[in-house]
Amino acid sequence: MVGSPTTINRGWLTVADGTVLDYWRAGLDTVPEAVWHHPRVESLLLADNALRHLPARVAALTALRTLDLGHNLLTEVPPELGTLPTLTDYLYLHDNRLTALPDELGGLNRLAYLNVGENRLTTLPDALGRMASLVELRAQRNRLTTLPATLGGLRRLRELWLRGNELTALPDDVRHLGELRELELRENAFETVPDAVRGLPRLRRLDLRANRLREVPHWLAALPSLEKLDLRWNDVRGGEDTVAALHARGCVVLR
Repeated sequence: MVGSPTTINRGWLTVADGTVLDYWRAGLDTVPEAVWHHPRVESLLLADNALRHLPARVAALTALRTLDLGHNLLTEVPPELGTLPTLTDYLYLHDNRLTALPDELGGLNRLAYLNVGENRLTTLPDALGRMASLVELRAQRNRLTTLPATLGGLRRLRELWLRGNELTALPDDVRHLGELRELELRENAFETVPDAVRGLPRLRRLDLRANRLREVPHWLAALPSLEKLDLRWNDVRGGEDTVAALHARGCVVLR
C-alpha cells in the first residue's frame, strides 16, 4: 500500500514516495500528539489499536492521502474527515463500532478506496453518491437493509462488497455502474437476483451464495462479461438452460 520503508523509527517511516506515520499495533487508546506535529504527513496508519475517538483536528492534515483506522473501537468519525482535500488513495474504517457515517464524507470526491466493513451500520448516507472517484467500496458485515439510490452515481466503481448484511434488493440506479466488475452479495436475504444487475455490461463475478434464491433468471445468460456466477447455498431449482448457456461461453457456474 505504501511501499517499502527505507528508515524506521517508532511511529515514523520515510519511504520513497512520501512520508508515513505508522502506529500499527502500537497499543494506543488515543491518537498520539506527535501526529499533529507533522501536518504534511501523506499516510497515517493507526490500525489495530484501541482508539475510541478521532479528533476533529484531523482536518489539519491537509496532505493526507491514506488514512487507516481499521480494527479499532471507534463509534463515530468526525464530519471534518470529509474536508481533507488530498485524501485520494485509501480510507479504512473497517472493524470498528460505527453505527452511522457523516454526510460530510461525500466531500471526499477524489477518494479511490473506501472500506467501512465489519461495523454496525444500518444505512449508508446519500452523500456517498458524491464520492465519484471510488473504485472499490467495501461495506461487508454490517446491518444494512437498504442502499441509497445515489449509489448509481459511482460511475468509476469496479468492486462492490456487501457480504453479510440484510439486503433484499438493490436500488435500480445500480444499473448505471457501467464499470463494475465484482459484485459480492453473499449472505444477505435476496429472494431473486436483483433486476438492476442486468444493466452491468462489465460484470465479471457475481457472488450470490447463501441467500434465499429459488430460480436463475434467464437474462443472466445475456450478461456479456460474466465469468463466474456463484449460487451455492441457495434453494435454486431449474434454470438448466440458463446455466448451460453460461457454461457454453466459458462462464463458471457454482450451484
